Amino acid sequence: MENTPEYSDWQEVLTLIHRAIDAGHEEKLLKMLLTQDERDTLVTRVNIVNELLKGEISQRQLSQMLGVGVATITRGSNELKQFDESEKAWLVELLKK
Repeated sequence: MENTPEYSDWQEVLTLIHRAIDAGHEEKLLKMLLTQDERDTLVTRVNIVNELLKGEISQRQLSQMLGVGVATITRGSNELKQFDESEKAWLVELLKK
């Protein structure tokens, strides 16, 4: 019998995260799954997306502000291009503090 991983796709991981949220344990789960560096990278990614959607500063300024390479900003920008304007508007609202 061949061993296979229990979680084999992104949707299964999302379901796991939803179950943790429903139980009020999302922070605990994410701390168990992600290293400190990965959590820091996720914070940076949120800031990249937030600033790109605001459109108030250049990608070069954003890379300097966050201490990441321009290529990192460009990758974030390219990911955003996959979404339509209504999805981007939803994300802008979600990112508002």
